[in-house]
Amino acid sequence: MSRDPAHREPDPDPDERREPAGSLRPTPPLTLVGWAAVGLVCGWALHPVSDRLGVVPPLVTLAQPLALLLLAGILGYVAWVTHRAVHVRRERLEAHQAVNRLVLARASALVAALVAGGYAGYALSWVGDAADQADDRIIGASAACVCALLAVLAAVLLERACRVHDDPDT
Repeated sequence: MSRDPAHREPDPDPDERREPAGSLRPTPPLTLVGWAAVGLVCGWALHPVSDRLGVVPPLVTLAQPLALLLLAGILGYVAWVTHRAVHVRRERLEAHQAVNRLVLARASALVAALVAGGYAGYALSWVGDAADQADDRIIGASAACVCALLAVLAAVLLERACRVHDDPDT
């Protein structure tokens, strides 16, 4: 950058669509896949690490999938309410409400992707194992994985509902 007043930066192409300064982009799907992959490795490692330490591997009870399903339901409801307010009725959210919902959506999407990957890895680590409760662990972890994926979906929908498009009339 030059301080010479005669030197000007070329004007950007007006056809090129750019995000306004200070705007946030939606969470990239690759980021969610990355978090899920980390969870997959950690979840898969839980079974062999528990065996080596001589600890009984955890059993996934009904409480874990139900808690994740409750999270998905809450996020889905908030996404629906936000979408109706912002995109259907064209209301403006208070700044702190919009930020809170966006932060909730982002954090929930990332953590739920990590948890979904963890439960998927844990379920996969029991495939082919002859242990007494291997089938119970596979079913419980798979159910929790599906509920966590529903939470990811609801969080992404909430994040999209918070998105405000430029209105040329205002």
